[in-house]
Amino acid sequence: MDELPEFQRDVLEALRQPLEDKTVTVARVQGRSQFSAAFQLIAAMNPCPCGYFGDPLKPCKCTPFQIQRYMNRISGPLLDRIDLHVDVQRVRYEDISKTAKGESSAQIKARVMSARNIQQVRFQGTALICNADMERKHVQEWCKMQFDAEILLAEAFKRLNLSARAHDRLLKVARTIADLAGENMIGASHIAEAVQYRSLDRLVRA
Repeated sequence: MDELPEFQRDVLEALRQPLEDKTVTVARVQGRSQFSAAFQLIAAMNPCPCGYFGDPLKPCKCTPFQIQRYMNRISGPLLDRIDLHVDVQRVRYEDISKTAKGESSAQIKARVMSARNIQQVRFQGTALICNADMERKHVQEWCKMQFDAEILLAEAFKRLNLSARAHDRLLKVARTIADLAGENMIGASHIAEAVQYRSLDRLVRA
C-alpha cells in the first residue's frame, strides 16, 4: 500500500482484524462468513505532507501541527499490528557510485534459512510455523531475555508508551534477530535493534 495515510480511515482500520487474526469476517443480514486472510502487509508513506521532514538537503515546509496531524492518520492500534517500521533516507551519490559489494543474496538466504530451521525445531509438535505466529503464552515461554535486555525493554516500554500488543510484537522481532545471530537467549543488542524498528511509535505516540 503506497501513500498509506492517504487511504480512508475506515479502510485502514479494517486491516486490524486480518493482521491480528489472519481472518476476515463479513457480516450481512443473512449471516456471517469467515475467510482465511494470512498475508504480509508492506506499506509506504512520506514523513510529512511535503515529504521532506528530516531530509538533510531540502528543508521541510510543514508546521509541527501539520506533521503530527499527518502522522496521526495512522492509528496507534494499527501501528501495533505492524512489526517493522523502517526509515528510508535519501539515496546519496556515493551509495550509487561505490563499487564495493555487500552481502550476497545467497549469504542472506543461508542465514534466513538457518533461522527458520531453528524455529521449526522450536515449534515442533505445535501448530506454529514461525515466530510471528506466537501468542502471549508462547512469547512468555520462548522469548527468554538476559537481565540487561529486560532492563532495556522496560525502559523502551515506558519511553515509547507501548501497548501490551506492541510489547509482545517487539519481543517476537527480537527473538527473530537472536535466531539470525544463532543465540539462544535474547540479549540487549537484539532488543535495541527491535526497538529501532518501531520508529513510528516515537512519532505517533508523542
